[in-house]
Amino acid sequence: MNRRKSLLALEGSLAVQAGANPAVSPKNKPGFPKYAGATVRLIFFALLLFGVKSPAQDAAPTEYQIKAAFVYNFAKFVEWPPEAFAAPTSPIVIGVLGENVFGDNLQKAISNKVLNDRPLQFKEFHSVAEATNCHILFISTSEKAKFSKIMQGLRGTSVLTVGETGEFIGAGGMINFVLEANKVRFQINDEAAKKAGLKISSKLLSLAIHP
Repeated sequence: MNRRKSLLALEGSLAVQAGANPAVSPKNKPGFPKYAGATVRLIFFALLLFGVKSPAQDAAPTEYQIKAAFVYNFAKFVEWPPEAFAAPTSPIVIGVLGENVFGDNLQKAISNKVLNDRPLQFKEFHSVAEATNCHILFISTSEKAKFSKIMQGLRGTSVLTVGETGEFIGAGGMINFVLEANKVRFQINDEAAKKAGLKISSKLLSLAIHP
C-alpha cells in the first residue's frame, strides 16, 4: 500500500511534467483539456510501475526524455540544507558534467519550472570545480575514469549526484539509472546523500531498486 501511494505521488508529478513536454503531450502546448491529460497520466503511471522501455516507439518518449523527467522530479523529493542556497529565492541548479547525453531534453524539462519559490536553472560543467555550487549534478559516462576524483572534489558540498553506470554507486554516487529488462529504473545510495546533508523522501526511496 505504501509503495502504491508513493507511485501515485510520483505519477502525479511526472504527469505534470509530461503535459509541458511536446514530445509526450497530446498537444504541443501546456494546458490541454483534462480528458487529454488523463491519457498522459495513465502513461506515466505505467512508466513508474513497470519502468520505461528505452527503444522508443514513434509517439513514446525517448530514454533520455524520461531520464530528464525523473531528474526534474528528483528535485521535488530531495531536501537541501539551508546553507546550500545563498538566498530564499536562489535557483536550484541542475547540471551535467561531461558529455551532455540529454541533448536539450533536460533543459526543456526544467525550463520555466519553479519549486518552493526557487526557479530551476540548467548548466553544463566542464570540471568538478565549476560544479560545486550546483544542486543536482548528472555525471556523464564520459567521466567514468574520473568518478573517484569527482566525488572527492564534491566532498563537503550538498550536491545530489546522478549517473548511469554500474560503477557509479560504488564510487559514491547517490542516484544511478539502470536498465533492467530493457526498462529504466534507478538505484539510491541514501547513505552518501545523508553524508552530503541531503534528505531524500521515503516516497522516492521506496521506488528505488537495490544496487
